[in-house]
Amino acid sequence: MRHCSVQVRGLLTREELDRYNALMEVGSFLESQNRYDLAYTVQKEVDLLIMPGIERLKEKGRERDRQTEAYLEAKRLLEEDDDED
Repeated sequence: MRHCSVQVRGLLTREELDRYNALMEVGSFLESQNRYDLAYTVQKEVDLLIMPGIERLKEKGRERDRQTEAYLEAKRLLEEDDDED
């Protein structure tokens, strides 16, 4: 079973995280029983489950980019004002 990143897990809701942990446990058990055909199905469910967390992580990145852009623009305007004086 493939785990998702710590960053994505940190952005899952409590319910999503509980379900994620349960599915990973089931998948690990299936792999230990060499039932990779069923573990594959469980992995697909995990992949679907973590999609909202991935989207939240992307949004955090976009928000950080917006804040950086605003900071750089404010800095540029401040430097222009200083140059005019």
